[in-house]
Amino acid sequence: MTSSEPKKSERREAAEDIPLHALLGLDWMPGEPGSGKGEVRMPVRAEAFGFTANLHGGAIATMVDLASALAAVRSTSFDPEQESLVTADMHVRYLGRPHTDHVVARAEVVRSGKQLIVIDCKVTDDEGHIVASADFSMMKVPLRRPLTELATNETELATNETERATNEPEQEQSP
Repeated sequence: MTSSEPKKSERREAAEDIPLHALLGLDWMPGEPGSGKGEVRMPVRAEAFGFTANLHGGAIATMVDLASALAAVRSTSFDPEQESLVTADMHVRYLGRPHTDHVVARAEVVRSGKQLIVIDCKVTDDEGHIVASADFSMMKVPLRRPLTELATNETELATNETERATNEPEQEQSP
């Protein structure tokens, strides 16, 4: 990064480093602002399989979620320092199996309101066979505090209570 490039915020960096996305091998490219489109590729591999050794519905839904979020971000003036985008509703119809070694989720904004963004997403293999179709909506809400802070604060509280309990002198009980 050169000094003339804007420094990425911690929130933007965290969005690019989600462990579930890495596990599934999700790949996406930066899109055109204002396009209202998002595209995510995923390899068909064991990490994305269910117990039947086929693509797990949750892996496909994760692709839909990410592609739809990318489309939503690209259709609005979303500011990750001021707002959160949250999934309001997702309906995925699983329609077939892939015939190739990758699947692609292509999402496009149908309507973008002040708060609610409605998105259509199709998942296909590289030969165009339909794997899933989804209706999706997201909401822009005020910036939410990350759950990791909650977990950290709760852990600190529990640790402090434990330390307090072990450092307090034991009181003798009267008979």
